Amino acid sequence: MAEHAALSLPSRLEAMEHVRTLGRDLVAVMPIHYPRAMLRAHRLHPMELWGPPHVERHEGSRHFQAYTCDIVVKAMSFIRSGGLGASKAILVPHTCDALQGMGSVLGDFLDPDQRVLTLYLPRGRRGSDHEFLQSELRRLATTLVEVSGYEPSRADWDEAFEAEDAADRALADLYQRRDRLAISDRDFYTVVRSREYLTAEQFCQQAAALPEGDPPERGVGLMISGIVAEPALFDQIEAMGAHIAGDDLACGFRRVYSVSAQADPFERAAYRLLTSPADPTCGTPIQARVETLEARMRALGARGLLIYDPKFCEPELFDVPLLRKHLGACGFPVLHVEFEMGDRLPHQTLSRIEAFVETLS
Repeated sequence: MAEHAALSLPSRLEAMEHVRTLGRDLVAVMPIHYPRAMLRAHRLHPMELWGPPHVERHEGSRHFQAYTCDIVVKAMSFIRSGGLGASKAILVPHTCDALQGMGSVLGDFLDPDQRVLTLYLPRGRRGSDHEFLQSELRRLATTLVEVSGYEPSRADWDEAFEAEDAADRALADLYQRRDRLAISDRDFYTVVRSREYLTAEQFCQQAAALPEGDPPERGVGLMISGIVAEPALFDQIEAMGAHIAGDDLACGFRRVYSVSAQADPFERAAYRLLTSPADPTCGTPIQARVETLEARMRALGARGLLIYDPKFCEPELFDVPLLRKHLGACGFPVLHVEFEMGDRLPHQTLSRIEAFVETLS
C-alpha cells in the first residue's frame, strides 16, 4: 500500500485561524451545493460539515427518524455537543428531504446559538428554475447582511467571484491532470475535499503544488459514485488491486462548476449552481445520468461502477435500479454498497467490494 506522509495540508483548525486573520467569520455549511462567492462577499467563510464520521449518532438520533442518514444525524449530534462554537451561522441547503428536515428542526425547535439559514434549490434547469434560484439567493443575501453586519460593495462581489472562480477552475484542472499526477487516489481525493474548508487561495496553492509524473501502479479501473467517501476506502481499494479511474461523488466531481461573467451577482451565482454535472439531488433525469456516466467510464477506462452511499440516502436510491439496468446493458457491472459512517470500514463491505473487483479483473 502506498505511503501518504508526503501530502501536507492545513488542518481545519489551522484554516479557521487563518480565516480569522482575514477578518472573516465562519459559517457551518451542510452538503452539497451553495454560493461560496456570496459568503465571501459578505466576509464569511464556509466550513462544510459532512457528518463528521467519528461522531456518535446518539444525540442526533433523538431528533430524527431511525431511517435518517448519518450525515444529518451525526451533524446534529456534533451541533448539539457544541462543536460549532466558532461559527456565526449554519447554512442548510435543501439537498434532500432529510436536510430540509434538519433545517426545520434546527430553526423551529432547537434554537442553536448560531443563526440557521436555509437555501431551497430547484430540481431542474429551466428558465423558471433560474428565476427561482436567483430569488432564493437574494433572500439569503439579505439574511447574510444581518449575520455579518456587512453590505458587500460591487468591488467585494468582483473580488469574491474572481477568487472562487479561480478555485473552481483549479478543481476542474485537477481532474484534467489526474493521469499526470504522481499521487495516490487517497491523496488526490484528500486535496479535492480540502475545498470543503480551505480558502480559495489556499486550495489553489495546494492543487498547484501536487507533483506531476508517472502515477502509482494501477490495477482495475473503477468509477465511484455516491455522496461521500472517506480516505480509508481508497487505501482499501488500492490494496485490492484496483484504482479510481473517475468519480461521480457529491463531494468530488459533481462540484466541478462552470464559471461565467454575468454582471448581476445573483444571476452569476445561480448560473454556477445550475450548471453543475449530472446529480440526482438536483433532479437530473436518469437518462442524462446514464449517458454521462457511460461516456465518462469509457473515456476514463473504468471497468465497473461502485455506488457507495450512506444508508437511507433517498435521492441516490431512486436511481440505483435504473443505473444498474442501463449501465449493465452497456457492459458496465454495477455494485451498490450502503455504509454507516464511522472510523472503520466493516469487513462485510470490504468483502463485497473485493469480490466485485475480482469479477472485473
